[in-house]
Amino acid sequence: MAKKIIAQTLLEVADAIESGEFGKKIKIGLTTLGSEHGVDNLVNGAHLANSNLFDIVLIGPKVDTDLEVVEVNCEKEMHEKMEELLDNGYIDAAVTMHYNFPIGVSTVGRVITPGKGKEMILATTTGTSATNRIEAMVRNAIYGVATAKSIGIRNPKVGILNVDGARQVEKCLKELKDNGYDIEFADSIRADGGCVMRGNDLLAGAPDVMVSDTLSGNIFMKMFSSFTTGGDYESSGYGYGPGVGQDYNRKILILSRASGTPVVANALKYAYDVAKGNVSEVSRNEFIKAKSAKFDDTIANVTKKEVKVSEEVKMPEKEVVTTQISGIDIMDLEDAVKELWKNGVYAESGMGCTGPIVLVNETKGEVAVQILLKAGYTAK
Repeated sequence: MAKKIIAQTLLEVADAIESGEFGKKIKIGLTTLGSEHGVDNLVNGAHLANSNLFDIVLIGPKVDTDLEVVEVNCEKEMHEKMEELLDNGYIDAAVTMHYNFPIGVSTVGRVITPGKGKEMILATTTGTSATNRIEAMVRNAIYGVATAKSIGIRNPKVGILNVDGARQVEKCLKELKDNGYDIEFADSIRADGGCVMRGNDLLAGAPDVMVSDTLSGNIFMKMFSSFTTGGDYESSGYGYGPGVGQDYNRKILILSRASGTPVVANALKYAYDVAKGNVSEVSRNEFIKAKSAKFDDTIANVTKKEVKVSEEVKMPEKEVVTTQISGIDIMDLEDAVKELWKNGVYAESGMGCTGPIVLVNETKGEVAVQILLKAGYTAK
């Protein structure tokens, strides 16, 4: 018995010297049922990822492998065993498919962008961060920042994809920054810059963290991972990522049923990264900092239910309008125009190449911007 303990200790020391990792070795679980490409596709991914950095525990039917296997015979039993191993600390993280997270938890994907081969975090790709769209995307931004920090990106730059609600999300995040939350914004690669990103930025990986609504993120994840294969086999990237929430402790990462062997291998490495970086603790700390920057007040302002009383606003005398004011959400566009009318500034709504715009006379551009800023229709 003593000889066995000594031998095991020497093996652990040898592994630590080779890998540079001392202390308890991280264990990552991988469930092996549910793939459209069969059990072997997942097991082969585990073999491809196998290294001295971490151990892999397969959870599924018996297979021919040198890896540890915890045998189960159905998906229900498989997920129950996975949760048991996570909760008792036997494994530090798990990679699986088709897992139901609670509301407030969403997965943060990691892709390799085709434009320049750059890694980019997609926040988020599955799950529901909140039932209100704007709150969900603001939370997605914090989840993305937390995940980026957990994998070693110290000061991740955040971009907001130009989807419905992007400008309101920009306003919320900039309010948090003004109130002391440390967040860095990316610049679009397009000439007019800004942190609201276009499709070009998505392809080039302009930000470290790209924020979008979850359904859009899910589509982009599928496009990035399988655009070279026709869609039925995901061959690129790191999968749909870990479920991240304000106070969520399980480190469970998601694969698609269409994920191929290379993505399985990368997802296991991603799981090691977020387990080593303790994404759950990083996320908890990010929310502590966000709340000290009046996160709750900022969210309350965009989610409160108000009954709008119809108000007749007299349109000022028409003028030639050539100055464009952007940064206004499509849902607020007409209200923003009426706000200017109420203040004696003639304005019209329109659609520019970057999204909704308000048009005013060139002599009233600065005054109009200040009115809209004060009323909360645009961000600085």
